[in-house]
Amino acid sequence: MPRQITNPTESRPAPITRKPAYAKRIIVTGGRIARDRRSKLVIALAVLAVLVTAAFVVPLPTPAQLRDWANGAGPATALLFLAAYALLTVVPIPRTVFNLAAGLLLGTVAGIAVSITATAISGMLGFGLARLLGRDLVSRHLQRKSVRAVDERLADGGILAITSLRLIPVVPFAPFGYCCGILSVRPVPYLIGTVLGSLPGTIAVVVLGDALTGGTPPALLGCYLAFALAGALGLIKVARGASSGGGTRQPATLDAVREEGVRARSGQEMQVVSEE
Repeated sequence: MPRQITNPTESRPAPITRKPAYAKRIIVTGGRIARDRRSKLVIALAVLAVLVTAAFVVPLPTPAQLRDWANGAGPATALLFLAAYALLTVVPIPRTVFNLAAGLLLGTVAGIAVSITATAISGMLGFGLARLLGRDLVSRHLQRKSVRAVDERLADGGILAITSLRLIPVVPFAPFGYCCGILSVRPVPYLIGTVLGSLPGTIAVVVLGDALTGGTPPALLGCYLAFALAGALGLIKVARGASSGGGTRQPATLDAVREEGVRARSGQEMQVVSEE
């Protein structure tokens, strides 16, 4: 006697669930990424261990020996350092490193002269590249209110605006030059403002590199604070000048016109009386 099926699902075999192909690829890719991360971490730790060991084992020259080596090389040291400083700071590399090295290798007077010259060259290179390559990309956005406001403030502020921003230590050197290049800032005020605004901070860091105090003295922090305050005061003055100069004259009111007419009639009546 055939078995009577009470539940239709009993005769059906259980479905076999298979993972889709994309799920397998995700699992394989995730495992590969985890292995790559572990490998990179191991390599980084190994390199760090080698550097730390080399710092204790390999004899490093003293600052006095570096100065003697630079003096022995003659003017070539200053020229090579000038070229490296001017070219490498076009990209966003901090100038502080080069200013410290200038004070260490070249001394105070020569270090300041080379650093300021390289700063001017680097600033103009970044400015020119940004104007050559990026001016067309930004010109279409100059109709926006925010972009137009920044453009007008920098262009109308002239040397004072550039100098004030260069005096503030937190304003990056290279990106600010790019911004001035793509905006309507003129080259000559930009160059003068860059030199004037970079001079105090450059002098302070070069002197620090020459002195080799081994740390950041409170006097240097005080200099940076003074530069920041001077830059902020200059920006406030530029903003006030722009707001006062941009104001429009109010048209004459009706009362003023009536008063002027009364004065004219009074003058005519007095003239008639005097003639009689």
